[in-house]
Amino acid sequence: MKQNKVLSSLLSNWIPKVFSFMIALFIVIAVRFMNVNDRVVTLPLDVTLPESYEAVSLVPDTVDVIITGSDSIIYLVEPETISAHADFSDVSGPGITRVPVTLDYAGDIFTADGLTVTAKPSSVRILFEESL
Repeated sequence: MKQNKVLSSLLSNWIPKVFSFMIALFIVIAVRFMNVNDRVVTLPLDVTLPESYEAVSLVPDTVDVIITGSDSIIYLVEPETISAHADFSDVSGPGITRVPVTLDYAGDIFTADGLTVTAKPSSVRILFEESL
């Protein structure tokens, strides 16, 4: 009999309870992500090209790095500590090849403070032809 009273008290007025829960959830999410900002820094891109193929299309020389995190911390990151690299040394034939842009940095510095570092674009594509 006690379970029926508990169940009926939970199910009575369920619309205001669900509405209150949704408002509370929205407030928690808004407060959590309100201080998250992006900082965009343009860095040189180090591109390793294959020896047996020649790049026909444009080889990018810069990449945008997006530092996401708290406004009080993202401007403390020195962009010189981050390096961007695209490695095309494993190209196996002519045509368009896409490789991801890898970012090298001291990861423990950024993850300890809740920062994320991403490259934009996240991958680079180049058209190759056989060398003459």
